[in-house]
Amino acid sequence: MMTLGQEAIISSLRKQKINTKSSTESKLVSLDDALPMILWTLYFIEAQGYTVDQNVVYQDNMSTMRLAINGQVSSSKRTKHIKARYYFIKDKIDEGEVEIRHCPTKKMWSDILNKPKTGAAFRKDRAMLMNVPVEYDDHV
Repeated sequence: MMTLGQEAIISSLRKQKINTKSSTESKLVSLDDALPMILWTLYFIEAQGYTVDQNVVYQDNMSTMRLAINGQVSSSKRTKHIKARYYFIKDKIDEGEVEIRHCPTKKMWSDILNKPKTGAAFRKDRAMLMNVPVEYDDHV
């Protein structure tokens, strides 16, 4: 999901085309899948004459963050099998085009697209996604 401020401008949910061995690898693959659209949007906005001060990707998996920032240097026995093509994000972080920051899972409001939520957690995430008040009522 991509936002400008708080409103979602692009959101997608798709099945990964490869099998992964761990959640760390899965999140690195999904980051690699999302990166072309993130960069295209950055380049498009800059081509329109605007300056993008921060291009931040939030991640809730610390191991994935280490792999994205440091590349294969951070590989352990469990992550050595991950192919080098998934470290394209490291190059873009090194070039300053993308920044990666930690966001705890409970605050990751884009998870509303792929994790079942109910009650207050659902209403809070829906408010962020749709830019509506938390107490928004569909029936009104």
